[in-house]
Amino acid sequence: MNDWALAIDIGGTKLAAARVRDDGRVQVRARRPTPVTAAAEEIWQALLSIVADVTGGETPDRIGVGCGGPMRWPDGDVSPLNIPAWRGFPLRRLLQEQHPQAVVRVHNDAVAMAVGEHWRGAGRGTTHFLGVVVSTGVGGGLVLDNCVVNGRSGNAGHVGHVVVDPAGPPCACGGAGCLEAIARGPAVVARAQQRGWHSQSAQPSALDLAEDARRGDSIAVSAFADAGHALGVALASVAAALDLEVVAVGGGLANAGDLLMRPAQESFELHARLDFTRDCRIVPADLGDDAGLVGAAAFVLAADRYWPAGAD
Repeated sequence: MNDWALAIDIGGTKLAAARVRDDGRVQVRARRPTPVTAAAEEIWQALLSIVADVTGGETPDRIGVGCGGPMRWPDGDVSPLNIPAWRGFPLRRLLQEQHPQAVVRVHNDAVAMAVGEHWRGAGRGTTHFLGVVVSTGVGGGLVLDNCVVNGRSGNAGHVGHVVVDPAGPPCACGGAGCLEAIARGPAVVARAQQRGWHSQSAQPSALDLAEDARRGDSIAVSAFADAGHALGVALASVAAALDLEVVAVGGGLANAGDLLMRPAQESFELHARLDFTRDCRIVPADLGDDAGLVGAAAFVLAADRYWPAGAD
């Protein structure tokens, strides 16, 4: 058996793969932008190319995958909201066909992030933990009583679709006022543009917006504040429902740091008024872009803690 597992992280912004050792250390990484406007087969081939980059011709015997949801779990048929060409895409089956001798496990990318942070990051040592990804979309994963919570369909923890403003903007899920509709990176950028923010970039991103916010642009600061306040409202509700110890927030938009986290904390403190919710800590994720890869690897490297028996 190899002393490493192949880990794959699939989201609306990037495709990433890595070799991850048994102790959770990432050895070799590869990544590329997700070709979200491409056909399903082209996206699949892009994924295979980065897998080849990290395996280097060696055959993996354990493969863990985190992919944007929703999905049919544990079958691994995925329909990421932010990858339109993949609807019911048989990701696990195709990976198994590529590597018939390997154990292949596929879960939600936000669950992978939460597992990575619980195993080797900001949630280490906790028993009631939520990991939240704020990026192209907003998702989450739960570890309660020291066990991953999968839910009936494998989509438990999807905090991006907690409604924070019933009169809010439409969401890709078909609802309105979801946290994701307000706090995901493209929505934050679009809101700033509607208010008059202009960027010198041909394709303005949340990174450009954050740079302007740090320079004191009031529209950019306000756009991040709106996202942070929405995040805090959602987390206050989830903390009350689940009696959480720690929430770790990661993902591309979270890289803006206090621009997002300070208003999130203020909003959380305003709404989380019960003693047990006030005790919940909101912290930045520790593992950065590696969190999803480490968590995906944990599905096959630390399965006794992070993968339910009989779910293969």
